[in-house]
Amino acid sequence: MTEAGTAAGSAATALPEPVRQRVLTLAAQALGQLPATDIPPPLRRFASFAPGKRAKLSASVLGPILETDEHFRRLVAFQVRREHPELGDAIAEGIPVPAAEPGEVAALAYLLRPDHWEERVAAAAQLPPEKPRADDEAVHRLTEQLDQARTETRQVRERLREQVTELKAENVTLRRKLNEARQRITGLQTDLEQRTIEATTADERVDAARAEVERELRKLRARITELEAVEHAARRTAGQERELASTRTRLLLDTVIEAAAGLRRELALPPGGDLRPADTVAGVEPAAAPIGRSAPEDDPALFDELLALPQVHLIIDGYNVTKTAWPNSPLHSQRQRLVTALGALVAQRRIEVTVVFDGAELTGPVQLNPPRGVRVRFSPAGVIADEVIRQLVRAEPPGRPVVVVSTDREVAESIIAMGARALSAATLLSRIARS
Repeated sequence: MTEAGTAAGSAATALPEPVRQRVLTLAAQALGQLPATDIPPPLRRFASFAPGKRAKLSASVLGPILETDEHFRRLVAFQVRREHPELGDAIAEGIPVPAAEPGEVAALAYLLRPDHWEERVAAAAQLPPEKPRADDEAVHRLTEQLDQARTETRQVRERLREQVTELKAENVTLRRKLNEARQRITGLQTDLEQRTIEATTADERVDAARAEVERELRKLRARITELEAVEHAARRTAGQERELASTRTRLLLDTVIEAAAGLRRELALPPGGDLRPADTVAGVEPAAAPIGRSAPEDDPALFDELLALPQVHLIIDGYNVTKTAWPNSPLHSQRQRLVTALGALVAQRRIEVTVVFDGAELTGPVQLNPPRGVRVRFSPAGVIADEVIRQLVRAEPPGRPVVVVSTDREVAESIIAMGARALSAATLLSRIARS
């Protein structure tokens, strides 16, 4: 340790408590005015505190640093001398200040370190402690308020500086956008002028083309008038020729008819009628077969014959068949078993198959995978499957063979009346069983 450091350490240790407190207060006030780079790291977190709070919380750290860091002590002394210029200049130049408080003089002497500053500190140590005066308390309070106001002013200044920086950046951005907009406007104006010129030229070309079209139109109208006159003359000539040809044809036909009549009279032939040679052969004519009753409904051979008809459409009452074949199975299982069996039938016969299920028992979307060629329909809300079957039969053109599989007698009678064939569920099940 240097001699100056040894002297400083011994003097600091001998500081009276009032002087030490004043030194810490002055140093804490100066701490708020120093740049962050000049503040030792242990004290940087106290720089933004209020002056009173800063002096109280940083005392345990600030005192030892003032004793050991000579550079920091000089920076604090410089700032304190700026805050107290008259008293600081007098103490720095060694001029006695009898009117000043000895504790204040000793604190400034400790920080400024003029010649013989140790004597002033020692003299302050020998003085009895004085009670703080009301004026000193007011000055201290005003000093703290001033420091707080300075801190707030510095913070406001920093915020304003940041706002000014942001406004400047925003101004630069706005100027750049304004220049870009001006450039676009200039380009648009140039393009508008060019397009105006092109539009004017196009108008001139349109006017010229319109005049040319009008000239051609007048020529065409004159030509049309001429052709209409020629057509009228040709029609008049053609009518006369057609009338002459009709007269000739009528005369020729009358001649032929009269010649045929003379020939019939000469040969004594009977008059013609609807009788044909086959009508003279005796026999019993068969009675007409009733619709849909050419064979028993349960005849498997009849079912195969119907499936062999060209373009046959097989319509099946779904639940009518499944509840006959698998009454104890769940509905979803009945549906899947039926459409799977019908898929094999379609693969064999290449026919059109539509299965209709009653949709009233559905509670949600139906999970069903019908094979290719099997159409599945559910009756909509409020409509039974029987009515959907009748609608399918009505939709077919007259003459197309339609076969409906249902044990419901009412359904069978109604579709037979519409020209379709009706078979029972047992017939279809027996045919599926043989597949």
